[in-house]
Amino acid sequence: MMSDSTVNTTAHWQELDEWRKKIDALDQQLSTLLCERLHCAQNISFLKSRIGEQVLQPEREKEVLNNVLNHADSPLKSHALEKIYRCIIEETRLFQQEWKSSQPDIKTS
Repeated sequence: MMSDSTVNTTAHWQELDEWRKKIDALDQQLSTLLCERLHCAQNISFLKSRIGEQVLQPEREKEVLNNVLNHADSPLKSHALEKIYRCIIEETRLFQQEWKSSQPDIKTS
């Protein structure tokens, strides 16, 4: 016969496993969405080149950050989202620059 403590521990491990499965599913969705976001950034980079705009656009980056932070439901989540999105924005900017420099027919500005 299992003790209450063992049953409780087993239930906690099962709950932990369920949360991890949920995180794994969310990570798959996020990965797909981030790839789609990079695809959009690639198209934006191409258009910026055609109209002579710089990759770095601080005002647009602030706008993106504000849009995201408006969805946070607590100061702690807002702080975490800000750090995450600053990384996403930075990596997207680097991606645009790398993509742009790999295109022979696109002038760099």
